[in-house]
Amino acid sequence: MIVLDGIEAVAPPLWGCVLTVGNFDGVHRAHQQLLAQSGMFAAHTGGRVVVLTFEPHPLTVVAPQKAPPRLSTRQQKIDLLAHYGADVVAVARSEPSLLGLEAEAFVQQVIVDRFHPTHVVEGASFGFGRGRRGTTDLLAAAGHEAGFQVHVVDPVRLEIEPGEAVMVSSSLVRSFLSVGKVRRAGLCLGRPYAVGGRVIHGRHRGRSLGFPTANVEVAGQMVPADGVYAGRAKVGDLLRPCAVSIGTAPTFGESGERVETHLIDFDGDLYDAEISVEFLDRLRDNRPFSGPQALTEQLKVDVARARQLAEERD
Repeated sequence: MIVLDGIEAVAPPLWGCVLTVGNFDGVHRAHQQLLAQSGMFAAHTGGRVVVLTFEPHPLTVVAPQKAPPRLSTRQQKIDLLAHYGADVVAVARSEPSLLGLEAEAFVQQVIVDRFHPTHVVEGASFGFGRGRRGTTDLLAAAGHEAGFQVHVVDPVRLEIEPGEAVMVSSSLVRSFLSVGKVRRAGLCLGRPYAVGGRVIHGRHRGRSLGFPTANVEVAGQMVPADGVYAGRAKVGDLLRPCAVSIGTAPTFGESGERVETHLIDFDGDLYDAEISVEFLDRLRDNRPFSGPQALTEQLKVDVARARQLAEERD
């Protein structure tokens, strides 16, 4: 898979590609559907599946106060796009000169002049150009003139509970994470939600209780709501079930948000290692206990349940 840094790096060899454009934060099931449809057209034309995405999120430039928390870092997004079928990912820098293009100019100067696609695949709510005024109808009309076909993919509706269907979107995933519903977020993503970061030193409170934890410094990603979760942790080739505590340490009156991960059946030094933590399900609220002994007894229950959920997932 090829990664191009900036649209100026796009060259004529990509002409004849199947193009899909968007932010693709989280690369959820609806994004995956775009990639699958793009792959079908590419198989017929012999072209490559090309994704044009933006870094950082355009709202961080045009309306910082409205910019959403990120579901995936730049590298995570690129890796996921490759996993789900992208042959080339072109990462456009979110600069005012690009974001301020009128829709018609964006089609000509970016889509046509840079990519010259045979097909463009987008979702029904796709908007582009200044103020996102460009629509799929405008894109289709421009494509008729420029020689590419536009295909609009239906929204992905998912039954997350019997009788309860939702329309998958990055905003919906964020709303689930904001209240700790990580299992529902994972269903929308098609995989467990995961955060990554470096293991840093903490207060070593978990070790004193018999449950040593890796204190994860998460940067640039949304962290689920405070609580205790079952998950899986990956460090290099090591994969272990884990119990994750997000929030403060209320039993000891400590402040400061932390993501503390206890790797089950692991005993070793993880400081400064890069770790990825998947969230499988929420176990309970992060609440104070009467003392260390009561907390330790609850941690035994949490770890047993986390182990069970991880084994069921495998």
